Amino acid sequence: MTSISDPRAFLTELFEAAIAAADPGRALEGAMPERPRGRTVVIGCGKGAAQLARAFEQRWDWPLEGLVVTRYGYGAPLERLELREAAHPVPDEEGLRAAKDVLKLVQGLTEDDLVVALITGGGSALLPAPGPGMSLADEIAVTEALLRSGAPISVMNVIRSELSLIKGGRLALAAAPAKVVSLIVSDVPGDRPEQVASGPTVPGAGPQSRAEARKLVEAWRIPLPEAARLALAGEDNPAPLPIDAGFARHEWRIIASAGRSLEAAEDVAIAAGIGCAILSDSMEGESREVAKVHAALLREVAGRGRPFVPPLVLLSGGETTVTLGGSAGRGGRNSEFALALALAAEGEPFHALIADTDGIDGSESNAGAFVDGDSAARLRALGQDPAALLAGHDAYSAFEALGDLFAPGPTGTNVNDFRAILIG
Repeated sequence: MTSISDPRAFLTELFEAAIAAADPGRALEGAMPERPRGRTVVIGCGKGAAQLARAFEQRWDWPLEGLVVTRYGYGAPLERLELREAAHPVPDEEGLRAAKDVLKLVQGLTEDDLVVALITGGGSALLPAPGPGMSLADEIAVTEALLRSGAPISVMNVIRSELSLIKGGRLALAAAPAKVVSLIVSDVPGDRPEQVASGPTVPGAGPQSRAEARKLVEAWRIPLPEAARLALAGEDNPAPLPIDAGFARHEWRIIASAGRSLEAAEDVAIAAGIGCAILSDSMEGESREVAKVHAALLREVAGRGRPFVPPLVLLSGGETTVTLGGSAGRGGRNSEFALALALAAEGEPFHALIADTDGIDGSESNAGAFVDGDSAARLRALGQDPAALLAGHDAYSAFEALGDLFAPGPTGTNVNDFRAILIG
């Protein structure tokens, strides 16, 4: 076990424990469905879908067929299932083709057949299926507007579900009368199954979702393309109801989540003799503002020994957001959090690792960054202005200059943000 005398190695060990807790093979233990009398069709989507599909193949001793879609570069060798790769976070033509083929796969099934849905975070972009009157270009415009809005993932997914032919439980109904078992790796605060990948196989709230989506678009001032605006204003493509008879035999299971991963990291810290506090596995909000809250608690612990006594590790998860202005530099929500923490807790005795558990922070090559109480001062010594870099959403450049980017590569799973702050 790594000593805290090497903070980065210690924090990396915590991250690795969190990832191991969400490992697809481990997650499937005790979650495998029963063999059906008919066919077994596997469908999947998300940044960890290929690894989950591979683990499922290895544990399924009977015939199966199917298709899973993951992000470019996130694939894994599959023996019996077809793998496609598509764009994330903004959808593309490959994703559209894959979505159409997934819908075809579940057509014409019987009551004796089983559909296994392997759902992980990122599936919303990887299975684009524009609603009535919309094109792929419209869905791309919606996605880009949502990403720039700063809205939390829960808001994004309500809106996306109402503008899709596949989300909001519609894919599951397309498989009727076959039974659908959804095995879900949660990357959303609260682990609501209908929120993961916008719930292709799990219904949402029903009729009120359309009205709710309209209210959220207005509240967050999201500039939708005309076709999407008209789709939300109409009543075509209604969201299926949870009480719909087509869902009667369906099952869903959360097989991995941020909470379980944080608990695994906590176990490592405690085994090393370090106190640990899990703040929450479902934090949301603007990255830089959530970082300020963490910094305030950090200062209280370091300076006054309350509400916890150092040495201590603070752990948290969830999904923060970044509201972009007219122009922006490079970096994702975790890198931005780290840079904001560097400024808000400058001079304090801490080391932290802020990273995305899928291995990619936004669209860059890093998962996040290491940060400490001297990061801001070291940036200034390099002739960089950390406050200006934060204002320009250019956190990647900041940590690249410091040599503090954290880039483990694709991890094969996705349970959202991981934050570990070692104090003292």
